[in-house]
Amino acid sequence: MIEDLWYKNAVIYSLDLETFMDLDGDGVGDFNGLIRRLDYLQFLDVDAVWLAPFQPTPNRDNGYDITDYFGVDPRLGSGGDFVEFMHQAEKRGIKVLIDLVVNHTSDEHPWFQDARDPESSKRDWYVWSEKRPEDWNEGMVFPGRQEATWTYDKKAKAYYFHRFFKFQPDLNMDNPSVRQEIRRIIGFWLQLGVKGFRIDALPFMIESVEPGKQKKKRRYDYLTEFRTFMQWRSGDAIMLGEANVLPEESQRYFGDEGDRIHMMFNFYVNQHLFYALASGDVRPLAEAIEATSDMPETGQWAQFLRNHDELDLGRLTDEQRKHVFEQFGPEEHMQLFGRGIRRRLAPMLGDRRHEELAYSAMFSLPGTPIIRYGDELGMGDDLDLEDRNAVRTPMQWADTLNGGFSTADDLVHPVISKGVWSYEHINVAAQRRDSSSLLNWTAKMIRLRKECPEIGWGKCTILDTGSPHVLALRYDWRGNTVIVMHNFDKIPHEITLEPGVEGGECLSNLLAEEEHESGEDGIHRMALEALDYRWFRVGGLDYVINRGRTMIKK
Repeated sequence: MIEDLWYKNAVIYSLDLETFMDLDGDGVGDFNGLIRRLDYLQFLDVDAVWLAPFQPTPNRDNGYDITDYFGVDPRLGSGGDFVEFMHQAEKRGIKVLIDLVVNHTSDEHPWFQDARDPESSKRDWYVWSEKRPEDWNEGMVFPGRQEATWTYDKKAKAYYFHRFFKFQPDLNMDNPSVRQEIRRIIGFWLQLGVKGFRIDALPFMIESVEPGKQKKKRRYDYLTEFRTFMQWRSGDAIMLGEANVLPEESQRYFGDEGDRIHMMFNFYVNQHLFYALASGDVRPLAEAIEATSDMPETGQWAQFLRNHDELDLGRLTDEQRKHVFEQFGPEEHMQLFGRGIRRRLAPMLGDRRHEELAYSAMFSLPGTPIIRYGDELGMGDDLDLEDRNAVRTPMQWADTLNGGFSTADDLVHPVISKGVWSYEHINVAAQRRDSSSLLNWTAKMIRLRKECPEIGWGKCTILDTGSPHVLALRYDWRGNTVIVMHNFDKIPHEITLEPGVEGGECLSNLLAEEEHESGEDGIHRMALEALDYRWFRVGGLDYVINRGRTMIKK
């Protein structure tokens, strides 16, 4: 049923509970604060909200070190608050996705504390080695911040494996009891109404780790196991995988039969999109789109601009990465781990035209768009904060105390209070009142994207524009065609475009009440201003209006 494939043509909003809205005044966001702001998400017209980890945690890694997979961190609310949130989200037609962080636990988790005893039944729930493996300091996720991937535990009298920080020991996914427990975790949250899981560190989660063996086998069949369990429990729930892998590897995560991951973040296209934004050259981006075009019918890409981590550029060539660094993160303190940029979108791009181009391009890419909280306003970053925290500042709701986020004196992260990115200049309240604001523009583009189901469901074809700076994508689905084009250059360009479909001699502009006619040869000749974008539907305005009426009747 098409309802089961809702994720193919949705818009998802990503947020971290602790920095979104604090209602009880303790300086930390909470579920009651999020409930208060659900009407804002409804105004944006998003289909789903994705929550960062909110389970009990020592909070040494932004909540990704979990001590209880079945609870709610008391700082953020209670189980009852979560249920009320789910009820209110459902009333507004908003689906809920949550993080599934099962590559590792906190070292304070009862499972790990039990596993430190060599005689414990939980011993094999983690990966141990009596001797220090030769690769004890290789494969680190956080180079420069991390010392090793194997750490000695005196009580356990052995080394344990951890892809991330030493306080995050990896679970042994090869143990059937561990996978059974993960199914219990999935089932628990599904029962409370959750419609999907963003699976953290997916490639590492399915690794089979053996001490001394540097080459680690990935057990993709475990994804089929989890998918099958989910489908029996909730037919419309999804798995969204975080896997920054090469295009040829992605098929293994989706599965040849589409029986593994439903969705994956398209890191490969994301990185080449930023290269296009930095250089004005769209050819590598077009190649990345082509390279990631093959997937099962029920699979889908998640397209994004920024997320809660650094902008990872590890898949670019050295020359391409250098160019993006020069444009968007030229100073060393703006960079992270030698591969990424720890800035938000607006400060990187620098002006409204670039932001509109970037978001319009992201909305038009093959897949489902994901928006990071605050980017719809053009929020800035705080580079005085450590590492990834630079892009994790509180949401800016108003020009009142702490940007309307909290009444507390001490906040979980400082709100941006100085300069052009301060909450006095950039906030929801002011932009809601301004019809020309970035917020209202973003809401309009979300509605436009949802009026173009061809992008989520249809086949994507890259059209020749005669310019290395202008990307044109055509989407065909059920006899309808949408064409979207973007000029990534800072100067205007004239292009030629042959739609290659019946009726293509007339294009209706979806952002203005105008038509564009081709020449007698069927070729469109048009000028695009610097950083310009156009959304067209094949057919005249009368056809587009009648089509809209037909869709409403359906």
